Amino acid sequence: MKKIFAAVFCFLICTSMVLGRRHDPLANENKAGLYSRSIEHVLRLREDEVDLATAALIVSERWSDMVHGRRYLATLDDMALEIRERLRRRRLKADFRAIPVINAYLFDELGFKSTSEASDPNDLFLHTVLDKKSGYCLSLSILYLSLAERLDVPLYGVVVPGHFFVRYDDSRVRFNIETTSKGGRASDEHYINKFKVPIGSNSIYMKNLDKIQTLGCFLNNLGNSYDDIGNIDSALLALERAVEINPTLSESQVNLGNIYLTKGQVTEAINRYRAALKINPNDAKTHNNLGNAYIQRGWLKYAVSEYYRSIRLDPKFTDAYKNLAIVYCRQESFQQAIVRLKQAIVLDPRDAECYSQLGGVYDQMGNYEQAIAQYKKASKIDPKLAEAYYGLGLCYNKLGSVDDEIWGYKRALAVKPDMLAALINLGNAYFGQKKYGAAIEQYKKALSVKPDEAMIHYNLGAAFSNNENYEQAVAEYLRAVEIDPEIGDAHYGLAFGFYQLRNYDLAWKHIHIAEKLGVEISKDQLNAIKRKLR
Repeated sequence: MKKIFAAVFCFLICTSMVLGRRHDPLANENKAGLYSRSIEHVLRLREDEVDLATAALIVSERWSDMVHGRRYLATLDDMALEIRERLRRRRLKADFRAIPVINAYLFDELGFKSTSEASDPNDLFLHTVLDKKSGYCLSLSILYLSLAERLDVPLYGVVVPGHFFVRYDDSRVRFNIETTSKGGRASDEHYINKFKVPIGSNSIYMKNLDKIQTLGCFLNNLGNSYDDIGNIDSALLALERAVEINPTLSESQVNLGNIYLTKGQVTEAINRYRAALKINPNDAKTHNNLGNAYIQRGWLKYAVSEYYRSIRLDPKFTDAYKNLAIVYCRQESFQQAIVRLKQAIVLDPRDAECYSQLGGVYDQMGNYEQAIAQYKKASKIDPKLAEAYYGLGLCYNKLGSVDDEIWGYKRALAVKPDMLAALINLGNAYFGQKKYGAAIEQYKKALSVKPDEAMIHYNLGAAFSNNENYEQAVAEYLRAVEIDPEIGDAHYGLAFGFYQLRNYDLAWKHIHIAEKLGVEISKDQLNAIKRKLR
């Protein structure tokens, strides 16, 4: 009995030792950051108190539909414990020798892999990476760093223009880890040359980032992805915080500038682009974006200068050529615009938008046959380019080919049903053919896109009036002058509509307003209403 008891006791002792080793606290145990409930709280912590995974999951809860993100912390803890146990069995320390073990576990055994592009904001979140076992450079790196902070492996995030990777650095041993290549190694020179890292110390590129700075890079990419899908408000929130955290990350400055430009805050956009160029003066895209901001300000000379700088830095950057053409068209230097667009086409013969823009230049020059030829090339390359069909419609209008004009607008609307200009012009074309019912239909669709556009209400009123629906005509004319009281033709339409409805007082009122606003009124028209007032 004693022997049996002794054996059981020995087994329990050994078991408790194994369990004790497995359940020793992880390196991030009891960090203040584990109990953070907001990004604001995370940013108030000391660097050694931050838990990167917790911060990333807070972002998941705030910027996605994820709730209770902290349940993923248990998954990360289990993964870290498994890695630690494998290190223990191999009698390896949590130093550079742990990296092959982490790589084999993550990429070979669990099958984590990189995605080709980061176009969906949902692919950026830590919880999504854990669910899908896939991510891109930054999101995979955050997973890698989250495991490292639990194992006390000295890893840091590193950012270069357009990319993010991980670095091991214990002050004696230092090497880079590429999470998009199953943890493979690459030299500093590889990243510097491939991603054109700016020379100088006024940025955070190629430096070991702390956890807050890594979080700032994450928010930058998140904001950029929200911008790509048109969620401007979420993009603005993320990017303003990204710039606050990492003011020397030029991408954050540029991306925030893009949001400001979209929102019409041109001065703010210019300031951000200039700040970015102080960090990375040789970035062609930023010079191009600054040129776009100068155009919105009306500073065409400065815009041209920025576009040429962009081209000098990247002679294959077609956007800069196309933007130069826009400026030259505004200056009516059409031949210069044509030269730049043809240069862009040489660089990218399959750029449908470039052919469409070239068609627009010929249209402005009055060379409609050449314009039509370019628009047709554009639509052949990209049958879904609504602007090319719309341009065809405009040219056919000027050539007096109404049926072809209508075809062009219809093709444009088949691709982009809410294209306002095409809806209005299609309505006008039907109006010209005296197909007032069809015109009314298109004007109504246009108003569903832009309800407060006075001239659409005026056009709809005119169509109703010609269709002898005077009550509806008056209603639309009234809405037009409510929005813009200076539309003399709408007041004239009201005078005619009220006359037909036998409301002669209002007819008299509006015909005088129309006259004051410059509408030519005949004495016969005035006398006709005056006689009815007697």
